[in-house]
Amino acid sequence: MSDAKDGGDYNRDMSKTAIATKLAPAAIGPYSQGVRVGGLVFTAGQIALDPATQQVVAPGITEQTTQVMENLKAILEAAGSSLARVVKATVFLKDFNDFAAMNTVYGAYLAPQGVVAPARSTVEVSRLPKDVLVEIELIAEV
Repeated sequence: MSDAKDGGDYNRDMSKTAIATKLAPAAIGPYSQGVRVGGLVFTAGQIALDPATQQVVAPGITEQTTQVMENLKAILEAAGSSLARVVKATVFLKDFNDFAAMNTVYGAYLAPQGVVAPARSTVEVSRLPKDVLVEIELIAEV
């Protein structure tokens, strides 16, 4: 019998499915774009990479947040979910002065009229991959 500390029994009864789509940037390490477990999908943090080129799209927070949301939308749709089914978001900002501009784009995607906005945490961080301005990860119902 495996010891709980080594993780041997942790995944035994869990049905975990990797989510992958060419409409979002490819995973460049040992992680999945998203993982579906039961009735939930968890996305990896997404930054403003163009899925076709794997390059950062633009220097501005509005453009970067828009690309991040498009990447997240593609992953959720590949998992059989949608932005309207997001229950939790975590936002990482390089500069909290960008909050209002990020929030405008975020709200258009995740809290349009008639949709219950997800719970959210937003934190300022010292650095993000490829020196982008924003990274967002989501948890959604399937």
